[in-house]
Amino acid sequence: MVLLRSSQSLWVHWPFFPWILSVFVAITSPILPAWAQTPDPTDIHIGLITRQLPPPPLYEFDPAPEDEGLAGGRLAVRDNNTTGQFTGHRYVLDEETLEEGQDPVAAARVLVTRGVGYLVLNLPADELLAIADALKGENVVLFNVSATDDRLRGADCRSNVFHVVPSRAMLTDALSQFLAFKRWRRLFLIVGPQPGDKMYAEAMKRSARKFGLAIAAEKPWEFGPLARAKADSPTTAGALTFTQNLDYDVAIVADEAGDFGDYLAFRTWDPKLVMGTQGLTATTWHPTFEVWGAAQAQTRFRRASDRLMRPLDYQVWMAVRTVGEAVTQTKATDPTVVRGFIRGADFSLPAYKGVSLSFRPWDQQLRQPLLLVQPRFLVSVAPEQGFLHQRTPLDTLGFDQPETACKLQ
Repeated sequence: MVLLRSSQSLWVHWPFFPWILSVFVAITSPILPAWAQTPDPTDIHIGLITRQLPPPPLYEFDPAPEDEGLAGGRLAVRDNNTTGQFTGHRYVLDEETLEEGQDPVAAARVLVTRGVGYLVLNLPADELLAIADALKGENVVLFNVSATDDRLRGADCRSNVFHVVPSRAMLTDALSQFLAFKRWRRLFLIVGPQPGDKMYAEAMKRSARKFGLAIAAEKPWEFGPLARAKADSPTTAGALTFTQNLDYDVAIVADEAGDFGDYLAFRTWDPKLVMGTQGLTATTWHPTFEVWGAAQAQTRFRRASDRLMRPLDYQVWMAVRTVGEAVTQTKATDPTVVRGFIRGADFSLPAYKGVSLSFRPWDQQLRQPLLLVQPRFLVSVAPEQGFLHQRTPLDTLGFDQPETACKLQ
């Protein structure tokens, strides 16, 4: 009745209009045709398995936040759902934080039993392999976001694992390209005592051969964790002469635990630069990176998490976004279909790096530019100019197809 009155009468009776409209919708909604009704979205569960961080020392200059990695996954789920609301998909992040001694394989099996088809693993290499082998034959796709071990892309590769984090070979290749570009060719390699330090050193030796650099000297670090020391001691006096009487251009540090690498800068006998795991480093993400839309991503992350995005956050973000992009592009939710598409030439992941990223089919490693950074500034982006490849310059980083020892089943 209100709708048939004059415009003046409509104005008088306007407070009753929303009530009449709601009654009309309630009466007519059940009889709307199928094409006019919104179907329930399809839930896509992505599991994130990580380990509880050990308690930090009494004082830590830059402690890892408790939600490191988790915050990146949460942001990626929100990004996925921005598109998912139009495609009929709803993404859910199932977080599983393992305590000390908790079995990662059992946790992964529980998630798969609950219907999770994609697992993002922030775990060491051995635990990742145990999960991959336990879930062999299951309809589930795994993403490695933290284990840089080259063997995971080589002899120990698994067909159900995609690697979002770069390998050590990619990290050292990025650094070696920069050194070759600058013509700083004579390297002094300083190797820490941890197994990861030795693996980083081996990767650096391989990269040096690949790009025409020379290991002019190599020494093990035997002075303990001086970068974490709170006061001077007699040990530091010996460390000051550690680099004496050596002919080299750059000191390369292999110290993945951060025990001594930061101590070496400005303490070498001659005025030399320090690079490797400390000093100038290769990484996937950095707070000073802001080109190609990265500044917008940095801002969104900071608003959501009240802190800066760290490399692990970005790597988890890429893994979760990979699922979202593949589902959107294929309109399929079956992990087997999604896995085949991710490995193919048509998949691309926009990730604020200036180029779309893709996975290498021979070892399922994500191709991506790497950032060369000092603590407070972006220095360069690898691949460097002039390093070419028949497919893409991104394949100059890490193991190329003719070099790979990976045999995917």
